[in-house]
Parts: sequence; C-alpha cells; structure tokens
Amino acid sequence: MLRIEHLTKRYKGGKTAVSDLSLHVRPGDIYGFIGRNGAGKTTTIKCVVGIHEFDAGEIRVDGLSVRKEALECKKRLAYLPDNPELYEYLTGIQYLNFMADVFQLSAGERREAIKREAEDFGIYDALGDLISSYSHGMKQKLAIIGGLIHRPGLLILDEPFVGLDPEAALKLKEKMKALCAEGSAVFFSTHVLDVAEKLCSRIAIISGGKLVLEGETGQVLGNRSLEQIFMEVAVNAQTDQTVNGD
Repeated sequence: MLRIEHLTKRYKGGKTAVSDLSLHVRPGDIYGFIGRNGAGKTTTIKCVVGIHEFDAGEIRVDGLSVRKEALECKKRLAYLPDNPELYEYLTGIQYLNFMADVFQLSAGERREAIKREAEDFGIYDALGDLISSYSHGMKQKLAIIGGLIHRPGLLILDEPFVGLDPEAALKLKEKMKALCAEGSAVFFSTHVLDVAEKLCSRIAIISGGKLVLEGETGQVLGNRSLEQIFMEVAVNAQTDQTVNGD
C-alpha cells in the first residue's frame, strides 16, 4: 500500500532531514513510525503526502508514484497532521460536506458516514456550530472524521493521540483496526511508545533522519519492552552519528 525506497530529503542550507530511508507498509498493517522530536518523522510523512518535494528516492501509494501521479495517490489516502488547521468560519457539518465533496461521496454515502463517525466520536450534536467555537479536542475529532468518511486505503497520521481524551483515543484505535481489517493500511508517527507497542503490527525507529530498526512488532520486541529497545537503539544511533560527524 505504501512503499518508500531510498528517500532522501535535504532542506535549504544543506541539512539532511531524511537519509536513504526505505520501508514498506502492506495492506492490513498498522505501522508505527517512532522517533524523537526532530528525528525526521514529520518530514517523511510530508514527503509521502506530497507537501514536501524530495531530493532522491521514490514513494509509491498503491503502486502509484507520488511524484508522477500525485492526484491519484491523494485519492487513495487520508492525512491528519499533528496540528490540523480547519476552516474556522465553517460549521462542522459544512466542513465534513466539503471533505465529502473532495472525495466525491454521494449524498447517501456522506450522510451515513458523517452520522456514524460523528456519533462515535461524540460531536454529532455540535456539527451545526461554528468550528471556531470548538475546543482543541473537538477540532481534532472533526479532522479525524474528515479523514475517515471516505474509508481511505491508506490512513496517515502524525502524532494522532496527542491531545485526545482517553475515550476518543480508544475510539481512534478501534477505527484504525477496523480499517485494516477491511484491507486498508495505517501509517502513523508517535513518540507514545506504549501505544505503539500494543497497537502496531509493524514498527520502525528513525533517528537523525536514518532508519535504525524495522520489523514486525513481536519480532522486534522479543522479551523486552519497546521503551527499552527505543532507548538502546536511539542512543546507539546518536552516538554513531556523533562519531561519524553526521
């Protein structure tokens, strides 16, 4: 569903944010992308969804090139950034209908999907209110609903659990699992290690823009916790980068 091959992204001034990164997210995967702040998680995600151009490598969504077939790729995915910016002078229902228009949902499809998702996340009764009146958590829930209503083949989320109340976080986990049971895939960044350990079928750890560990969660963990592995791998990678002058 998502294949990243030898991705390299440099910013102006020569800083390499992501270096020769390769990974494969398969249908049915809940794939956790783990790293410290500044490790390259968000940069990688922005390359995948077409916000950033990249210097080398290839990214494919459902076999389609992000460079050459950007629009077709975007039809197949949903992207939820870590701090979604919504149109605050729309009502919640106007925003969701706009998202439904983008993904060309029929009147019946959108009505059913909006009702289902908004009720599940507990904001159905507030959909007639202006988004500017919503709390941060309500805005986050609205953005999540906007990403779910067309049942994307690939759901991409950047730190999705930050700011969610426990009930909404549990509901999002259930939605992620349900999507993957239908044959979709989820790729999300996080630094909440216990969530990744319990939720993900595969994990990857990035440090200093480089992939330092990847695999099926059970095989990666063995008899240790993800926290133990992350601290060991991240510290070793940082030491190597310091020694090598990266």
